Amino acid sequence: MKEIKTKLLVIGAGPGGYICAIRAGQLGIDTVIIEAGKPGGTCLNVGCIPSKALIHAAGEFEKAVHFSGDNALGISASAPRINLRKTLEWKNGIVSRLNSGVAGLLKKHGVKTVEGWAKFRDGKTVAVETPTGTQVIRAEYIVIATGSAPIELPFLPFGGRVISSTEALSLNEVPAKLAVVGGGYIGLELGIAYAKLGSEVTVVEAAKAVLPLYDKDLIRPVTKRLKELGIKVLTGAKAKGLSSKGDALLVENGSGKDVKIPADKILVTVGRKPVTEGWGLEEIDLFMEGRFIRINERCETSMRGIYAIGDVTGEPMLAHRAMAQGEMVAELIAGEKRSWDKVCIPAVCFTDPEIVTAGLSPDEARAQGHEIKSDLFPLQANGRAMSMEREDGFVRIVARADNHLVLGIQAVGSGVSELSAGFALALEIGARLEDIAATIHAHPTQSEALQEAALRTLGHALHI
Repeated sequence: MKEIKTKLLVIGAGPGGYICAIRAGQLGIDTVIIEAGKPGGTCLNVGCIPSKALIHAAGEFEKAVHFSGDNALGISASAPRINLRKTLEWKNGIVSRLNSGVAGLLKKHGVKTVEGWAKFRDGKTVAVETPTGTQVIRAEYIVIATGSAPIELPFLPFGGRVISSTEALSLNEVPAKLAVVGGGYIGLELGIAYAKLGSEVTVVEAAKAVLPLYDKDLIRPVTKRLKELGIKVLTGAKAKGLSSKGDALLVENGSGKDVKIPADKILVTVGRKPVTEGWGLEEIDLFMEGRFIRINERCETSMRGIYAIGDVTGEPMLAHRAMAQGEMVAELIAGEKRSWDKVCIPAVCFTDPEIVTAGLSPDEARAQGHEIKSDLFPLQANGRAMSMEREDGFVRIVARADNHLVLGIQAVGSGVSELSAGFALALEIGARLEDIAATIHAHPTQSEALQEAALRTLGHALHI
């Protein structure tokens, strides 16, 4: 094949990569993007989007089951059933539409897409194994956006009964018994979904509590919900492998005793690792930070002209972080003056109920030396939450004690993920408690809990 020469080459068409390429195309930069799979990367194809589709379907099914019995709303329904194959067809249709949308946007903005696996030859040259042969591409600038992959445990390799989150999103039937190794956000999101679909779920977590990265106040409503759904949780427990017959998970429980957990499927969700192998990292000289590529505040690596964005650069491994980095890098290459100056990166845990964090928690703020004012407003006192049977949870604000500058906002509750943009905006614009308290929030909405949390932190909540 004839060698391709371009100004910008993006390796990986996940959220960070495709956003970088689209923005570069908008800015008139000659751009090529390489992707071995479908546009959208892990997030669109086997992560964020399909998991939320499954979570939604599971929630709707649980509602139907709820309404088939006695309920406060007086709704009567016959015994519901779910055709998981049809559910997956619907989920796959959403993914396909978004795949086509990303591909269309790349084409619209003049970005050339090359299908295949890229491997560096040197700091300016990449060889791509395409379906029709090897394609050599030379570029002035290269952006590495290779993403991450599920961590595999050596004593529980993926295959057969042992699955990763990828396979969990494509099961043709609901497993009667599901063991989840890892009680972080991925494990709980999928574990809760399958519990709602009818699986008998057991979660095994090595830490003292599930969702160990969140404070106890935020996880308390989630833990309560796990019990309501009949999900068994073993904390301080360690998975050891499969039983001799291969039909159960061997676990050392919190008391040091070995127990067997019968399981049709064993979902391993112990984290993700950056994809740094197989694309020629050894051919270039990049400084690393552990397993991740080291970058500066402009996403520049240690080699001139090579940038890295997204999961391959470290925590937090979030699609929206990668997107923001990709947009910034494209503008830097176009000659604009940019650097990473974000106040916060909001994070959402799509459990039931959902958890949102933006900025600093009370403990984190104190650890940084701040004297703080902090209080919360319970959703039990919010009319909209009550009218939708969504009373479990709260909104909490953390602010400096001296000038009331907001340092962090957290929430737990049904549907609170939609409040995350407001939380992040308040932090980015440097809002103070008085700014939020004085902003008129539409009634009746759950967003009023943010205003009331500010008022309460100031000492004069109106609805509690």
